[in-house]
Amino acid sequence: MQRGRFITFEGGEGAGKTTQARLLVERLRARGLDVLQTREPGGSPGAEEIRNIAVSGEADRWSARTETLLMYAARSDHLERTILPALEAGRWVVCDRFADSSRVYQGAGGGTPESLIEALDDAVVNGDQPDLTLVFDLPVEVGLDRAFGRGLFETRFESKGLAFHQKLRDGFLEVARRHPRRCVVLDATGEVEDVSARLWAVVEERLL
Repeated sequence: MQRGRFITFEGGEGAGKTTQARLLVERLRARGLDVLQTREPGGSPGAEEIRNIAVSGEADRWSARTETLLMYAARSDHLERTILPALEAGRWVVCDRFADSSRVYQGAGGGTPESLIEALDDAVVNGDQPDLTLVFDLPVEVGLDRAFGRGLFETRFESKGLAFHQKLRDGFLEVARRHPRRCVVLDATGEVEDVSARLWAVVEERLL
């Protein structure tokens, strides 16, 4: 059986990733594809338990190093229990956040050494990298306004302040620059329908 395709969505807060992931899944299913939608941190029972530990509490609850280890523990379970079985069964997987979020949130934003993150990635993800990573980009102020407007400022990462979120934006753009074969930067400004059309054009060109 042909292995399925693995698509990840990355970007800062308020970029619309969750909405666009749902719309993409609907569109792929309309094309007759079997698609699994999932997220990180989380996506399997064990990973969801780790998520509850990692994203709640005060902004400085964990050091960046500890956060990194928590995220990769969750990612390991998510891959083993959810993502890889789906791909091996020929299903497509659309995941809201994946390893690039560790590179950016814990690395660029938190100061975890790149060497530690890449060593963990080699051990946990290794050859199971995404086929396509869509990096949703928009001005930090716009994203945070959207997040505030949705009442989503309950997580530690969304409450860390403007300078932190600018580091995140810069970090995601740097990831895309370093990995041009799998990453596409997507303009996430404008109406939902406009962003969805841009996204679909990329998926069609790259994977269909």
